[in-house]
Amino acid sequence: MDQVQRIYAALTGALFTPLFESLYGEGETVRTVMLAIVFFIAMDWLSGTRASKRDNTYASKYGLDGVFRTFFIALLPAGGHLLDMALSLPSILFGLLSFGVLYHVLQSMTANSIRAGWGEWVPEWILNKITEWVKSELEAKLSRAEGRKEQKRLEGKADDKDLGA
Repeated sequence: MDQVQRIYAALTGALFTPLFESLYGEGETVRTVMLAIVFFIAMDWLSGTRASKRDNTYASKYGLDGVFRTFFIALLPAGGHLLDMALSLPSILFGLLSFGVLYHVLQSMTANSIRAGWGEWVPEWILNKITEWVKSELEAKLSRAEGRKEQKRLEGKADDKDLGA
């Protein structure tokens, strides 16, 4: 049984890793940004569920719509990456869409947390500061990553010229 589970895990990784990288791109920055998006989507769902239970607005229909909406939102950065590839851009659209999704999810999570009554434990001004910090930090990191990718691309073109391509 243990052997079957290991084989299943290996096959799952062999299938999903190339699919993930073809949709979103390669590299630590891409994995980290997408992990952050997934993490904060989970936090948004948790806080949203608690907020709707607290104010008696919870409805399973809205929850099901949320699954489709979340799937759509999670695919936006993939669309940005695919457009970057088609237009030979250094992950600019991926970065813009990822940042937009992350910023929106952080705002939603913050609003849901306050609505759920958790502002008592984490004051609203701290949640707002965190949102602002994440925004500026993400912009700086994406800017550095884009600069490194552009430099690598330019170095690759210089190598092509040296080879007579």
